[in-house]
Amino acid sequence: MSGDFTVFGTPVYWTDLIGNIAALATVVLAMRRSMWTWPVQLTGAVLLFIASVNAHITGNALKQVLFGALAVYGWYKWTKGRRDDGGLEVRPATVVERSTLIGTMLAGTVVVALLFTWLNSMGLNISWAPWPDAYIFVGSAVATFAQGRALIDFWWIWVLVDLVGVPLAFTSGLVVSGAVYAIFLVLVLLGFRSWLKQYRSAKTAAVPA
Repeated sequence: MSGDFTVFGTPVYWTDLIGNIAALATVVLAMRRSMWTWPVQLTGAVLLFIASVNAHITGNALKQVLFGALAVYGWYKWTKGRRDDGGLEVRPATVVERSTLIGTMLAGTVVVALLFTWLNSMGLNISWAPWPDAYIFVGSAVATFAQGRALIDFWWIWVLVDLVGVPLAFTSGLVVSGAVYAIFLVLVLLGFRSWLKQYRSAKTAAVPA
C-alpha cells in the first residue's frame, strides 16, 4: 500500500499523521480543560475518517464519525457553561449493566460484521476485514456509552478494542494510527487506575466515622 511519503521505507499518509497528532493533542488539552479540546478533536476525527476510508477499514471510519459527533456535543456543552465543576462521580457497572454491555458488544459485532460482509458481496468493498472492523466500531460505541454513564468498566472495553485496533491499523498500512493506538492503550490503563482510585476515595469518604 502506497502512502503520501515514506519513513524508513514505510508508507505514511498525511491524514493519518496529522489526525493522530490532533488526537494526542486532544488528550493534553482535555487535561487542561481548554475549549480548544473540541475543535482539535473534531479536526482529528475528520482527518482520521478520511485515512480510514482510504485504507478500507470501515469500522474505524465509523468510529471517527462517532468521535466527531461527541466533539460537537462537548463543544456545545462547554460553550454553554454546563460542565460539572464538582467532578465526575464514577462507579463500577452493576452485574446487569455489565452483562448488557458485553451482550450488546457481542451481538452488535455479529450484526455489523454480517452487514459489512453482505455489502462486500454486493460489490461495495466496504471493508477488507469485516469482523475486526465491526468489533472496533461496536466496541467503541459501547465504550462511549459506558463512559457517558461514568462506568469504570468503559476503560476495559477500550482495552479490548485497542487489542484488535492496534494490529489492524498496522496491517492496513496506517502505521501512525497503530503507534498512537498503542500509546492510547497505555493511557487507558492509567485512566482506569485513576478512575478506580477516585471511586474508592469517594466510597471511603462516604463511610461515617
